[in-house]
Amino acid sequence: METGEQSLRRLADAVSLGVLARWVPRDEIDTAVTVTGKKARRKDGKLPPHVMVYFTMAMALFADEDYEQVLARLTETLASWPDCWDTAWEAPGSGGITQARQRLGSEPMRQLFTQVAVPVADMLTPGAFLGTWRLVAIDGMEWDVPDSNENAEVFGYAGSGDKRSAFPKVRVVALSECGSHAYLAAAIGGVGTGKGSGEQSLARRLWSELDEDMLLIADRGFYSFGDWRQAAATGAQLLWRVKADLRLPILEKLPDGSYLSVLVNPDIQGRGREALVEAARTGNDLDSDQAALVRVVEYTIPNRKPGDGKGEGELICLITTIVDLRDGPAATLAEIYHQRWEHETGNDQLKTHLRGPGRVLRSKKPDLVLAELYGYLLTHYALSALICEAATEAQIDPDRVKFTRTVRKVRSRADGTADFSP
Repeated sequence: METGEQSLRRLADAVSLGVLARWVPRDEIDTAVTVTGKKARRKDGKLPPHVMVYFTMAMALFADEDYEQVLARLTETLASWPDCWDTAWEAPGSGGITQARQRLGSEPMRQLFTQVAVPVADMLTPGAFLGTWRLVAIDGMEWDVPDSNENAEVFGYAGSGDKRSAFPKVRVVALSECGSHAYLAAAIGGVGTGKGSGEQSLARRLWSELDEDMLLIADRGFYSFGDWRQAAATGAQLLWRVKADLRLPILEKLPDGSYLSVLVNPDIQGRGREALVEAARTGNDLDSDQAALVRVVEYTIPNRKPGDGKGEGELICLITTIVDLRDGPAATLAEIYHQRWEHETGNDQLKTHLRGPGRVLRSKKPDLVLAELYGYLLTHYALSALICEAATEAQIDPDRVKFTRTVRKVRSRADGTADFSP
């Protein structure tokens, strides 16, 4: 019988640039292009939309190479895919490639990401579920973009004065699947564009992406009563860290050390608040606009100093919609919360190992910046899905499959021998 390691080696040998088409197939691209009205105007165009979509993804794979080199690598692979390439074609220069990128724009890339970025872990994937709930996490990251007038105007800079960032910055807030690190949805905005550009504001655009089979893990920067209410209204379960000074009255202590509490709309104070707390304590129904019943899990990490540098350890305060401890004992939820770091791992894979540390994106125009970012998200999705599929088949945790090694393998096999066809 084949061992897990043997299965992984066999699957790794099948990796090539064709992995992009394996998880981002041609028919999905054609749909996205049609939906966004970006179909080619001429049948004999040198760089049709579907080619430019794969080119934008290949830009993420080969961040060190210029446009012509990226296109050369891509055409070697596309030539082996049916109905993708005319072998008599002559490659245009960088100017022609830029014009083709501008014709495509960002909308087909955004639409395509929406279509294909679905969960990839299954019940056999280690670390992907709590019971029947799929573990997902939310967090943000920032990207430097070229210091052009257009980018500066649309995205802005971080800080001001002497502390202003050297480059305009883009913020990406994304939902990811903890088991696979695959991004499932993303909201993008400028870091320095004022109201609506913060992580909480961008996160509000993602609550509608939650499903009833999900358990969403979030750090304390995402909590507000309104956001909790909106996210919970989707039917997804929530496990969020909150600041230790959040008012959480104890309604009932539970055998596992957790306790039931109630979140009260901060606009309601005094006797109105007291009445809601009492209503929650006696089991009366609560108006979701005013209050929400939650369960609280608190624990201390002994060797980590709190923000003020005082005390013997950092207090972690979690609130959850899982009020029945049989669905998740306190110790289990505390362990599950730290699966949030799987999202940080995904961010590191995307920014450090795929893009390269400290690298500035290529695009000097805002719409192309967005297209480039979606190219990165799609490429990371394809790689994460491949790793998760291989690991699940080998019955090991996807974390054991090195992302860096997978990227290196894909890059080294971009030689025209595609193993997956669109």
